[in-house]
Amino acid sequence: MKRINFSSGAPLEELVGYSRMVKVGEHIYIGGTTAVLPDGTVHGDTALEQADYIFRKFINLLNEAGANPSDVIKIKAYVTDMSFAKEVGEAYSPYFKDVRPLFTMVETPKLNRPSQMVEIELEAFITDEN
Repeated sequence: MKRINFSSGAPLEELVGYSRMVKVGEHIYIGGTTAVLPDGTVHGDTALEQADYIFRKFINLLNEAGANPSDVIKIKAYVTDMSFAKEVGEAYSPYFKDVRPLFTMVETPKLNRPSQMVEIELEAFITDEN
């Protein structure tokens, strides 16, 4: 199976040596993604704003890989406070409610920057049912 690495242009990707998304055959994996903008600032002052930004970024990445939301099979969200769960769920629903992938949300003590409230990972598998 062919492997394709995708970058989102974040400075750390090149510096550290990681990809935002990897496609292997029909499998797509998007690594932990936060609402960090290219200039290093964080988009959004609420968990809802940050999660929505991340989910929109996922949709763009999936399209780049030839996939769409209906191909998503698993999402894992990390929040710095479980009180953010409702907001993350609100951001999630417009994109994935009808798809109904696996969805796990866990609390973590902190993320890379104090202003980050949410980090999300995604897995997809491209099917012929698109």
